[in-house]
Amino acid sequence: MARSKEFDVDTVLLKAMRLFWSQGYEKTSMKDLVETMGVHKRSMYDTFGDKHALFMQAMERYHETVGATVKARIQDAACPKQAIRAIFDMTIHAGDVRPEGCMIVNTACELSLLDPEAAAKVNNYFAKTEELLRELIEQGQAAGEISKKRDAAQLSQYLFNALTGLRVLVKTTKDKQKLENIIEMTLAVLN
Repeated sequence: MARSKEFDVDTVLLKAMRLFWSQGYEKTSMKDLVETMGVHKRSMYDTFGDKHALFMQAMERYHETVGATVKARIQDAACPKQAIRAIFDMTIHAGDVRPEGCMIVNTACELSLLDPEAAAKVNNYFAKTEELLRELIEQGQAAGEISKKRDAAQLSQYLFNALTGLRVLVKTTKDKQKLENIIEMTLAVLN
């Protein structure tokens, strides 16, 4: 007779996600995971597989969680230009409620050259972000609030690159004014 789970899978996956996000893949030990998740090692393996499989699931959960937040911020924005600004603002104004930076960018820096599966997920998530920016730029150009003098695809590549850099920089500085200045200069390209 199969035993029922003595823990909520979503809750413990969220705990694992936060730990990986905070420490990275390599620095996070199985002992760290067991202690943080509050589950027995055997239960963790039975539910999630090995450490790598758990990490892949944690990355997916991160993408879903952040994606839902981004979607809500975009819907709350009055116009596409404000929606783009909201995406950038999220990067510098959420450190008090989550680890600094972006788990996907952290993974790109840590594992992309070593782990083809992680690299594929990172590239997929990056492509989705760049596509979202392109869609918002096109909407803003159609509405006349974003200049049409630059190609939307090239602008989205530029903005995505700047956003990725900002996601790294928030891990190294607490100077919010500096980060705000960077956002202002970056988004000036939309005028």
